[in-house]
Parts: sequence; C-alpha cells; structure tokens
Amino acid sequence: MMINWMPLLQLSDSQFPSGAFSHSFGFETYIQQDVITDAGSFKEALAAFLDRQLAFNDGLAFWLAYQEVKNGGVDLILELDHLLYASTPARETREGNQRVGKRLAKLCLDLYPSPPLEQYRKWLMEKEGYGHPALVFAVVYGSMEVSGSAALETFLFTSLSSMVQNAVRGIPIGQTDGQKILVALQPHIQKTVRRIKEASIEDLGAGSPGLEIAQMMHERLHVRLFMS
Repeated sequence: MMINWMPLLQLSDSQFPSGAFSHSFGFETYIQQDVITDAGSFKEALAAFLDRQLAFNDGLAFWLAYQEVKNGGVDLILELDHLLYASTPARETREGNQRVGKRLAKLCLDLYPSPPLEQYRKWLMEKEGYGHPALVFAVVYGSMEVSGSAALETFLFTSLSSMVQNAVRGIPIGQTDGQKILVALQPHIQKTVRRIKEASIEDLGAGSPGLEIAQMMHERLHVRLFMS
C-alpha cells in the first residue's frame, strides 16, 4: 500500500494545535513528589505508562476504532467513547480528554473531513458522546489510505512525544535528553503495537492504579503548570 505520509506528519507534529501541551495526565504529581526528577526517572515512568496504561486504554481504543472505520462501520466508536470515559476515574483526566477530543474533532473536520468523522462530531455536538483524542485520530487515519501498523505506531509515538515535550517544561529536562528518550522507546512502541493487535475489546480499560491516583491528586497540588 502506498502511504501518503504528509497527513501523518502533520497530525503528529509537535506544533499541531491539539491542546495536549496543557496536560500532563498525572505526571506533574510525580514531578512534585520527586518520583520523577530527571531524564532517567522520566524515561522509566514513560515506559511504564506506555506498557500499562496507554496500550490498553487509548492505544487499544484507537486500534478498535480504526478497524471499525476500515470495515465501513461507525457505531462502535460511540461505544468506545463511553467506555473510555467510564474507565477514567480521575475527573481532570476525563475533562482533559474531552477538551482535546472536541478540539481535535472540530479541527480535523476542517482539514480532513470524512463521513465517519462528521458522525462522531455530530454525536459530540448533540452530547451523545464525550470526546476523546484517540478516537478522533483513529477515525481520521481510518478514513485515509494508511496501514493499520503505520497508523497505530504514529498515534503511540505522538502520545509519547507530547509527554516528552511537557517533561522538557515540567521537570525540566533538556531537548536532547527528550529526543534520546523517544529513540530509546521506539522498540517499546513496536512491541506495544503487536500487543495491541493481539488484544480484544474485553482488554480495554486495564490501567495503572498508581498513575490514576496521581491523576486524582493533581487537582489538589498547590502550584500547577498543567491543567491535568
């Protein structure tokens, strides 16, 4: 399959205005608790985040939604939207996903319109769905001539890249250290792609209790750089 890489590059660019730069999704709590103090501890935490939460929440939901669109369906997307919302215990994280998801749906509909994305945005506008960035990206990529592996790998890399950019500001770590972390995690991303492809919807929602507690604690921090 010939892949038009330009939409993937645009949507995964750190300058793409998704709104993810405003959210640490619990990592800021770890920073203030001195659990994450430097590039090494951040890399360790990010690898755990990829393996234990990103894989079987956003990542698996992305993969299931992508397949649904490729197979000509759309109904599963709304079910996944509800499952992701219900399986996120931290209020700030739920609201952060909603904000980013709604923003992305509107923006991507202007850039890469498609019937599945129009339907998802309609559900959000009518308050039948909540909004989640993983589902927006899945619908957009699923409506393009993009292979499943390329789409899923790009989504996971983009998610980690956003966290790295936030770590550069929040810890802080150097830009070079951040890029080294992304290089080191590339084999982990490829392994996670294979794990996600072997999973089913019954695996959706497996999480990391420690990170979920950190996400809940974030709203009570005295000083915050991020919204979640």
